[in-house]
Amino acid sequence: MKEVEILYEDGDVLAVNKPAGLVVHGDGKTSEPTLVDWILKKYPEIKEVGEPGRNPEGEIIYRPGIVHRLDRGTSGVMLVAKNQNSYEFLKKQFQNHQIKKTYYAFVVGEIKVTEGTIDRPIGRSSKDFRMWSAQRGARGEMREAVTDYKVLATGLGYSFIEVCPKTGRTHQIRVHFKAISYPLVHDSLYAPKHENTLGFERLALHSYKIEYIGMDGVTKVVIAPQPDDFSRAIGLLQKH
Repeated sequence: MKEVEILYEDGDVLAVNKPAGLVVHGDGKTSEPTLVDWILKKYPEIKEVGEPGRNPEGEIIYRPGIVHRLDRGTSGVMLVAKNQNSYEFLKKQFQNHQIKKTYYAFVVGEIKVTEGTIDRPIGRSSKDFRMWSAQRGARGEMREAVTDYKVLATGLGYSFIEVCPKTGRTHQIRVHFKAISYPLVHDSLYAPKHENTLGFERLALHSYKIEYIGMDGVTKVVIAPQPDDFSRAIGLLQKH
């Protein structure tokens, strides 16, 4: 299993740096290693914290302390609750949009407007059951989704951006930037035809920073350093 780094820990919350390529929890169909396997091995006492799910056969799938998720290809900081009280406490903060998340991403195309807000509701894609859409033709319930962004650098036909999602929809960042015609680099689901010359072998999305309120009422800020592939890609833009 890929190395999982602990970024911060107290009696209630664990913040880890999830490596790209590691799935958070299984779907009951595959036996690949998951972040949940690592959590259960290191913290067996939190096995029943949170809300377990069930696989198609009805067997329980434990999701110890998992209050939010990152896609398989996304790296970076992720919070895990170590007891039921902190799970409920964090869950409420996520529901009330009190947790501030900051991501770094590379997108295809040089964005001209240096900062802005994408305010587009998200529904199911009519093309593929795995996908979501913020464009015409999306189906099902359209849920509010808002994403702030700032362009940090451009060049070679790409933009390096800082992204702060204000809501927490599935694939929100990927869907929003696809909707404004700047899809994320190496996004095999939403932009499969785009080659990338920045060297990414996974989705170019990194969860850089999370700010949340601890059980003691104090605001905590946890940062996951830039991964190597991000540093290399930034270097290529700077050389340009």
